[in-house]
Amino acid sequence: MKKAIFVLSVLVLVLFFFSADYTNAQTKEPYRFGLAMPMTGGQALFGADQVQAALWAIEDINAKGGINGRPLEAVVLDTQADPKLGISMATRLATVEKVPVFVTAWSSVVAAVAPVANRQKVLCLSVGANSPKIAELGEYVYTAYPLANVDITGVAKYAFNKMNKRRAAVLYINNDTGLYAARLYQEVFKKIGGEIVTVQSYEPTATDYTGALLQIKQSNPDIIHLQGLVADSPQVIAQMRQLGIHQTVTSYQGIYNQKLLDQLGEAAGDIIICAMAPDDMFHAPVKAYLERWKARKGRTPYGLPYTQYVGDSAYIVKALYEWVEAKKLPFTGENMRKALLAVRTFETPLVGKIIVNEDHTVNSATYLIRVVKGKFTYMDTIPAE
Repeated sequence: MKKAIFVLSVLVLVLFFFSADYTNAQTKEPYRFGLAMPMTGGQALFGADQVQAALWAIEDINAKGGINGRPLEAVVLDTQADPKLGISMATRLATVEKVPVFVTAWSSVVAAVAPVANRQKVLCLSVGANSPKIAELGEYVYTAYPLANVDITGVAKYAFNKMNKRRAAVLYINNDTGLYAARLYQEVFKKIGGEIVTVQSYEPTATDYTGALLQIKQSNPDIIHLQGLVADSPQVIAQMRQLGIHQTVTSYQGIYNQKLLDQLGEAAGDIIICAMAPDDMFHAPVKAYLERWKARKGRTPYGLPYTQYVGDSAYIVKALYEWVEAKKLPFTGENMRKALLAVRTFETPLVGKIIVNEDHTVNSATYLIRVVKGKFTYMDTIPAE
């Protein structure tokens, strides 16, 4: 009887302390950070899912007591993936909301808000943009996501060395997302002995890609590299196949989303995608994450790897706040930057290990996903160099 009373008392104490931690995390003043993403406009389908991933991560963090008893909170603002609006939102986060760190994405938006972050000394974490020039945007702009120098270099070498492709065509959207990555692909492919038979571009407002595609068809490449956006790439590939261009297409993870398969099905043909995060095919936490999506939303997320990185950015912010708090420093952008460079290695649930380099880049393996008969299938892994 005494033993039973003792066990019951221990359980009551455990429940009490857990309840106290949870309650404290809900009532104390929150640690806030900015989340500037497209919630409306042409990229909203993908931006909204990325924000949802971050909100669930915050929900999980706070359910476990938050940050030493204080909850984490995101100030979500809409950029519409528009550089001008992005500047306004970043300015508001820095001067009105006064957050010491904010998360954003889309290469053109990151480039536009960089001066605001540097001038206001607020840490900007780019999570999802892949333009190589992001590493050169200033003291307060860092990426927590691999830039194009990782996946584009990897897939160009893979096409030549592993797939024996010798003649490549490049098609890209004429903005920061496409321009720099397309240039990098050409440099890498030619350096290892390949031939670039044609380079074509299209404007972000384009809906008809026939002219560029006919030039590609005439050049008869062995392989085509496409560097577009999540919204336009499925239509580009659809028109490509309609014109009888059936060569293998490689692309970055911008097209790794169910929308591509829903729109094209088996007509997508042979597509190889560079994913920068592990898949549910071999990473158990991602499987549970996808089950959460299906249970709450009735579907899988659009742009899965991006949602993984944006969701995990909440854990990076949590680690930064913990470091600054432990050092008993003011919660400023300057100290958040110090925390980032001091911690550097972040263990996150959906992506795994994220290592931020002092040169404002990160290292990562590249996971090749192939579209076979209208389904995503794991193909190969390119180790981090």
